[in-house]
Amino acid sequence: MKIPFVDLKSQYLSIKNDIDSSLSKNLEDASFIGGSSVEAFEKKFSKMHDSKYCISVGNGTDSLFIIMKMLKIGKGDEVITVSNSWISTSETISLTGAKPVFVDIHPEYYTIDVNILESKINANTKLIIPVHLYGQPCDMLSIKRISKKYNIPFIEDCAQSHFASYNNQLVGTFGIASSFSFYPGKNLGAYGDAGCILTQNLDLANSFRMFARHGALVKHNHLIEGINSRMDSMQASILNVKLKHISSWTERRIKNAHLYDKLLENVGDVIIPKKMKNVKHVYHLYVIRTKKRNQLKDFLHKKEIQTAIHYPTALPNLEAYSYLGYNRDDFPVSSAYENEIISLPMYAELDINKIEYVVKMITKFFKN
Repeated sequence: MKIPFVDLKSQYLSIKNDIDSSLSKNLEDASFIGGSSVEAFEKKFSKMHDSKYCISVGNGTDSLFIIMKMLKIGKGDEVITVSNSWISTSETISLTGAKPVFVDIHPEYYTIDVNILESKINANTKLIIPVHLYGQPCDMLSIKRISKKYNIPFIEDCAQSHFASYNNQLVGTFGIASSFSFYPGKNLGAYGDAGCILTQNLDLANSFRMFARHGALVKHNHLIEGINSRMDSMQASILNVKLKHISSWTERRIKNAHLYDKLLENVGDVIIPKKMKNVKHVYHLYVIRTKKRNQLKDFLHKKEIQTAIHYPTALPNLEAYSYLGYNRDDFPVSSAYENEIISLPMYAELDINKIEYVVKMITKFFKN
């Protein structure tokens, strides 16, 4: 049985008529940048989050960079973020001229360890970026407390956590702004690159939009120098269709994760992901740990089960950040988990038979 890590084709076929119709309308209207489909997406996405403003951009990486630039983050500043994440989170800090400061992950939840966060704050700290990793929200109560105590704002990286919630409040609505990615493999994915920013602040919203549109809110009236970061209408059309299904897809992901939990609970030395009691985990990824990670990955590959590793190298251990002078012992949890974490197939279309087969093969591996 072949089991892909993600099955975007099955998802497309399940909504094919609506997708094709929506794209055809864009082609007939010859509307490719901006226009009604982009405006409709911004309105829908902001309304679903009870957020006043949604600014669509070219991709999730741009959204982080745009937020920080308009918050005046720059040379001499330090921005705190988590040690285990995709490099977009940290590289955009560096692109502003600021210094990324990493915090190790919580050993059970894999998000930023708030017990360490406070020790990283100094006079140069200007911003905190928690990442809601794998679909699980960070400990937002503690982050809000620390933010208020030191008068340091925070923004949320929600690239992997569409419609996850903490204490029944959606992620992306806690900080002064939040970043979303709609890369095709995300829970809410386009068919190319796309992203957005949410905020409740009108002045910030205008500055984000201006910077992302060459420094102009009105064409040819460039108040500042900016960049070109726009969501094209084709991607917006796709996202508008998918927004109708995201709730049911999310519930299926959660159901699949619970089945994995049940079947893997007592298999070998597998450690299943733990969820905080007060959160809605949307399982962008289903990540287990085992000391025999590499051998298990090879075994499953031979059984035609695709897996992935998120992430094989913690950010501060990358060559790109060698200039910061960290060593692996500075981030003991992230460094140890590099060799243990493995992501199993996870998507809404994954059925019970496939999950049972994956677990059957994992069980067989540990019995050999």
